[in-house]
Parts: sequence; structure tokens; C-alpha cells
Amino acid sequence: MNGADEDDLEMLAGEYVLGVLDSSERRNVAARRLNEPALDAAISRWEARLAPLSAYVAEVPPPPEVWQRIEGDIAGSLAGSLTTPAAADLAALRAKARRWKIAALASGALAASLAVALISGEIRQSAAPQNFVAVLQKDAASPAFVVSVDLKTRELTVRPVSAVAPAGKSYELWIINDKLGAPQSLGVVEQADFTTNDKLRAYPPDVVKTSLFAVTVEPAGGSANGKPSGPPVFAGKLIQALP
Repeated sequence: MNGADEDDLEMLAGEYVLGVLDSSERRNVAARRLNEPALDAAISRWEARLAPLSAYVAEVPPPPEVWQRIEGDIAGSLAGSLTTPAAADLAALRAKARRWKIAALASGALAASLAVALISGEIRQSAAPQNFVAVLQKDAASPAFVVSVDLKTRELTVRPVSAVAPAGKSYELWIINDKLGAPQSLGVVEQADFTTNDKLRAYPPDVVKTSLFAVTVEPAGGSANGKPSGPPVFAGKLIQALP
């Protein structure tokens, strides 16, 4: 089989797999592939290339009138001067039209592949871990607070475990990160039940995820000047809460 024949066979296999042949042509190719190993192999290669797209892209056949119009324009341009050489020219032009068809459909398949890749990338990104927790403690045997963070919404929840603030004092939570300069207050921690707020929305997710969370003892109601009154009594860093 010469190069031209191989190209024609490959083109026919592509048309068959892409579904652009009419019903009689398709039946003919289906019968031929049973007796022509080269054609069967070419069809299998096209199926392997395009099969992954079927899971993402709904089948939308090109309007048949598009190609009919192209062939009609070609035939019309040669009408009235259709000698034997012109007939050969028409056949050649029709072959080119078929090649354009394959090229257009292959380009569409490539575009669909890129779209799938982008969508998959977005899905993977959206599936990134979002839930983190930190146990704030003085030492390994003294857990005082559990901090929970939804990294997507930056909602913060603090639950007391065992810490009890000294009389007339309040516990205050801080976020500490070199990128923030001084410690930034996340509010007073209630002694009972849960403390929830959205103050982490002021900070990028990467800063939140890598920061140290610390609790200091402050005057009742919290620091008066927005700065810690003393060193942290409990501290911890976020870890991923769910796989």
C-alpha cells in the first residue's frame, strides 16, 4: 500500500469513527473492515484516540447541509465545462473537501480535549482540602481549645476544651504570620459553647493555612489597644481535618 492509499484509508477510518459517512457508506465500511485488517486497525486507532471524549462531550453531528452546500458550490463552479479532465478535478476537489471535513472535526476533538483538561483541572482544584483544625495547647497533655477553619469561606470556629479564663479576664485568639507583621486579633473566645466569626476573610487562604493560632489572657472584653497583653498561653497550627 502506497502513501496515498494509506492516507485515504486513514481518512476513511476517521470518517467512520466520527460518524460523518452516510448510511450506505457506513455499511460498506463496516463490511470492509471484516476483511481488511489495515482498515480495521485504522478504525481501532481512531476509536482509541477519541473514546475518552465520549465521557465528557455530548454527540453533536455536524449539519449535513454544510457539506452538501460545499459540494454543491464545487459542482456549480464546474457546470457547463465538465469534460473528462474536469470530472477528475471535481473528484479531487471532493476528496479535498473530505480532508477539510476530517481536519475540522479533528480540530473540534482537540478543542474538546482541551476543554476537558481545563474542566478536570477546575474539578481537582475545587476538590482541594478545605477543612482544617488546630488544637491550641500549652503542652501535649493540656489541650485547651480546638480551632476549626473552612478554608473556602474562611469561617472560624473555636471550641473550648479545658481552659478556664482567670477571674475578670478574657481569652483572646490571634493569628500570627510573618506576612502579617504584628499578631492580628480574631476576637475574644467565649468560655461556653462555640465562638464563630468570619474575621479570617481578611486574609488569603495560603496565609491562614500556614499561620500560628494563639490565645492570650486579656482584660475582660479583650485587648484595649489591639495588641496582645502578654505571651500566648496556648498555641497551635492548622492541620488537614479530612482526607
